[in-house]
Amino acid sequence: MDVDKMLAELRLEREQIEEAILTLERLARGRGRRRGRPPAWLKDAAAAETAEGEHEQTDSAPAPGAEPRRRGRPPGSKAKLTVEPVEA
Repeated sequence: MDVDKMLAELRLEREQIEEAILTLERLARGRGRRRGRPPAWLKDAAAAETAEGEHEQTDSAPAPGAEPRRRGRPPGSKAKLTVEPVEA
């Protein structure tokens, strides 16, 4: 194999590694709370990280067989209309 070719490949690899290091340093530095919705890849990574570390169920977590919590107005909370008979 040609030495010049090997050197060129190694230099290219070094540049890629330096870019990766800079990107990771920026990520580590800017870990503060940000406004808005997080990117999908960041949300997925955070979810995977919490799922990895979760071994116990907390009190706030629903039981495995329980129904999911419903959103909105509970049934029967609306004011009921009374129907009056129409006189003719």
